[in-house]
Amino acid sequence: MTPAFVHRTPASRVVFGTGCIATLGDELARMKVRRPLVLSGPRTAASGLHGAVRAALAGTDALWFNEVATHTPAEVVAHLVDVARCAQVDGFVSVGGGSASDTAKATALWLAEGGRLEDHASRFTPPATLVVPELLQPKLPLIAIPGTASAAEVTPSLGVRTADGRKLLFSDPQLAARLILIDPQATLSVPAGLLLASGMNGLAHCLEGLYSKVRSPVSTALALQGTALFFTALPALAAAPDDVAARGDVLAAAHLSGQVLLNARTCLHHAICHAIGAATGVAHGDANAVLLPEAIAFNADAAQRELSAAARAIGVAPHAQALVDALHQLRAGLGVPTRLRDLGLRREQLGPIAASVMHERGLYFNPRAVAHAGEIEQLLARVW
Repeated sequence: MTPAFVHRTPASRVVFGTGCIATLGDELARMKVRRPLVLSGPRTAASGLHGAVRAALAGTDALWFNEVATHTPAEVVAHLVDVARCAQVDGFVSVGGGSASDTAKATALWLAEGGRLEDHASRFTPPATLVVPELLQPKLPLIAIPGTASAAEVTPSLGVRTADGRKLLFSDPQLAARLILIDPQATLSVPAGLLLASGMNGLAHCLEGLYSKVRSPVSTALALQGTALFFTALPALAAAPDDVAARGDVLAAAHLSGQVLLNARTCLHHAICHAIGAATGVAHGDANAVLLPEAIAFNADAAQRELSAAARAIGVAPHAQALVDALHQLRAGLGVPTRLRDLGLRREQLGPIAASVMHERGLYFNPRAVAHAGEIEQLLARVW
């Protein structure tokens, strides 16, 4: 019998195809967005992807901010709230990866809700209490031009890094992008390595979505399709970094993963990656690449049926260990990071990171209960 479930379908419009960024000006006019704030990081601002956006918005009243930082620092969001209010912007365009998307979401949220940003964050208290504030104020529209496989633009969730090294997580259905333009050709200036690492993040969305406590039959179908596509598209991109078709397949898989994340949320794996990013500033995709096989192995006994379905979808023996083995093989072929020490983490950082994971909301959705921080520290030690 199918258990009870809730499935969200936000009012997003997705346009996928070569040259679609050129339609951005017309799309904004249709949405009655006349003074957007365009957000990107410095590397993206120097790319051909950003150049296509600039060309599409030539002659408009767009404002530009090209100093988005990784993990969305709260002080940057505070600055952008002031900019948006003073300039009377009427929408946000994010260009690039998850940090650009989350910065746009966070700015829209704080601009609308006011008060202290931290008061609007979700709060998890072990062992199983999750509080998600209702954020009811109308939000300005968000438009996204993704350049990585993070799929952050699809979801209503975001993370903000505080000055004291914590990761605040928020959720509001109004923050899913209302328009998403995915142009594989325009990503040729995005390093393949960045797409591959962020692809491991997208793959993690799919796999965690399969066993999340709030999964649905719809999210499961999307997760299985996304998993299968990632397992073919990522090796194809690694073998041919300038292959537009391979880039398109990675971006398509990423969009599917965002649809999974939108409804099933994420579990222990992402909780650990969030804590690592907040404490150290390590890139989210790199943390995902290191942790994913070990996190799946941690949950294997509690999610044998779901992980067996994923193994079957990628053409290996239908059991969880075969999937874990396939993840190790995939990762080795992509050349993405495999050890925390290679990302600059020190052994003595693992204990404090494990302690902070115990307050991450991902534990609420995880199929296996985490009894204490020592379990997390042992997991981290195995990949250090």
